[in-house]
Amino acid sequence: MVNSINTNNAAATGLRHLSDTRDRLDKIQTHISTGKKINSPKDDAATLAIAQQLIATFEGTGAVREGLSRASATLDVAVAAGESTSELLIEMKGLAVQASQEGLDQNSRDALDSAFNALRDQITTINDSADFAGTNLIAAGAVDQNILSDDDGGRITVASQDLSTGGLAIASLSLDTFASAGTALSGLDAAITDASAKLANLGSSAKRIETHDELLGIQNDTLRAGIGNLVDADLAEESAALQSNQIKESIGVISLSVANAAPSRMLALFGG
Repeated sequence: MVNSINTNNAAATGLRHLSDTRDRLDKIQTHISTGKKINSPKDDAATLAIAQQLIATFEGTGAVREGLSRASATLDVAVAAGESTSELLIEMKGLAVQASQEGLDQNSRDALDSAFNALRDQITTINDSADFAGTNLIAAGAVDQNILSDDDGGRITVASQDLSTGGLAIASLSLDTFASAGTALSGLDAAITDASAKLANLGSSAKRIETHDELLGIQNDTLRAGIGNLVDADLAEESAALQSNQIKESIGVISLSVANAAPSRMLALFGG
């Protein structure tokens, strides 16, 4: 006598479908909980590799932008100090014009000279205070700054501009005599011209840094969107898929139960 093995094909098929549905549910729930449709290389190794390269570029650009932000702040401080210095130079010129008048009594000349020196001292104070994060672009002896412009090591050079009293050649000017007032007037004209040129250079550097930072910002926005398109889950779509597969799971459980019960019912017909 040959023994045979009875197989419930319907139940086996139902179990396989139910298992597939639960696998999909697990994957969908992972997508929803993490917000990503690709969470490991086994999900999609090629796409994940591309996304990781984009993420590396994104992070590198972010670090570059931090450096640009510091450089921008340093330049803003320098420009503000330079503008104040230019205004003080103009005030000093006004005093020099007054001191250049012939027949001015000594008391008046001394008062003008004292005010003149006070303004020059303000320039020194402003110059010494134009520091941000340890960098002063307008102090005597200031050095150029090479700012990282990309994650490949490119640089933007920000030239220092000496706006100290020595750099503007006004440190030794005075109004104590008619002759020295005339010398001071000529020196201040030259200093005002020099300060304007240096301030323009600082402004150009500030604009260049700002423009480059804006460009990198656009680049990073594009990278962020690209990374999102590659790995981020569409939560509305995933939620709909979750509901659909939960319904399929319920139907699968019912179908499996029916398939498992059918043979017993058939046997009951012959055992009555």
